[in-house]
Amino acid sequence: MVLGGLAGQAEALAKGEVSARELVEDTLESIRRQESLGAFRVVRWDAAAQEAQEADKRLADGERLPLLGVPVAVKDDTDVAGETTPFAVSGNHRPAARDAEVVRRLRAAGAIVVGKTTTCELGLWPFSESPEFGTARNPWNPEYTPGGSSGGSAAAVAAGMVAGAVGSDGAGSIRIPAAWTGLVGIKPQRGRVSGYPNTDPFNGITVWGPLARSVGDAALLLDVLTGSHPEDVYQIDPPVTPFAEFAKRDPGRLRIAVSFRTAFGVSGRLDPEIRGAVERLARRLTALGHKVFPADPDYGLVGLGLIPRGTSAVADMLDAMPDPRPERRTEVEAQIGRVLGKRLLPLAKRMDPHLRRKVGRIFQVADVVLTPTTAQPPLRVGAYDGAGYQKTQSGVAAACPYAWTWNVLGWPGVNVPAGFTKAGLPVGAQLLGHDSDEGTLISLAAQLEAVEGWVERRP
Repeated sequence: MVLGGLAGQAEALAKGEVSARELVEDTLESIRRQESLGAFRVVRWDAAAQEAQEADKRLADGERLPLLGVPVAVKDDTDVAGETTPFAVSGNHRPAARDAEVVRRLRAAGAIVVGKTTTCELGLWPFSESPEFGTARNPWNPEYTPGGSSGGSAAAVAAGMVAGAVGSDGAGSIRIPAAWTGLVGIKPQRGRVSGYPNTDPFNGITVWGPLARSVGDAALLLDVLTGSHPEDVYQIDPPVTPFAEFAKRDPGRLRIAVSFRTAFGVSGRLDPEIRGAVERLARRLTALGHKVFPADPDYGLVGLGLIPRGTSAVADMLDAMPDPRPERRTEVEAQIGRVLGKRLLPLAKRMDPHLRRKVGRIFQVADVVLTPTTAQPPLRVGAYDGAGYQKTQSGVAAACPYAWTWNVLGWPGVNVPAGFTKAGLPVGAQLLGHDSDEGTLISLAAQLEAVEGWVERRP
């Protein structure tokens, strides 16, 4: 197991206490030893070892970068030059000619990408399983999923293969696996992290972000990833203060609204153990001096902002692939997008200002909204094997009704570990913020971490 977090590894490398070669060898051995977890779709065995040697030369020459020589992983929806990006869809995929912008930024910070992690077809589900590219399993109990669609990234971090990994979140796909594996997962503000060469990922609902064991490591990785590409549809000004600094700040006394309400048309059945875990965190926040009270955002018809974006994006992605051979349920999603989603997409985007005003009224009385991250504990691996579109869609919507609303709004959210079920499975809670307010969420999460001690909990 690779010990220490991202920041600790970077510091040890800079001090000469460990070499990049040793760290990468340890990482690759951990991946090999835990291959049964299925965290990685592809491992860059030789390339990572070579890059470690180069990092050691740079370190010896006195070069210092935030992650110089530190091994990390990226989700398999992200281009790495020389590797294919099937996004779990079977087909005749060509290797990427160049790195995606997030990988370019990782490399610019000195990180070594050791591999690409397992996901589900086009990120549609809160599990990371596909017929062609295998199954990611939860390090806390391999009979259960680590979540999805960034489940391989979450499994790799939770199992200690890497100290940090990149995921993407279009309807909770960072926060859900973070919740189900006991990690910190940050969904940044829309436009904070570039998705290039995807200039408008999933029509604005998908963003890339970090998964890590600690808030400080997640914030450090977010700093590395932050920035726009000139061709991105959504661009925002870079933060004045690095996110890693927010992880060291006291958040002050905040107004925190606790909400268990789901959006209109979505199941509101919440597992009592998860409700209890969130209520316990609310009491903890009260003890920390915050004003904590029940209050619900007014979601309105926020679902109309999600479905056209998601279905039409799936259609576009499949249509752009050479000879794709997706699961039937993925093809059904794409067909809905071709027939209905694309017609409604302009309306969905025009609704954005109205939805932000409507939901944003909660921030007249609160600084942060606390909700469950999921309504159910981790699903069993294979729970939806062979299931059709309707059964899968309705089942996962009931399991995970809380995260996706913030993707429609484009605002930031952070999963924090909330404890365990009686069966020993991790569950999480979301800290949800207003426009571009990642800093407040990170400071609050770090304050919670200091008293909750989740960094020391390992499978």
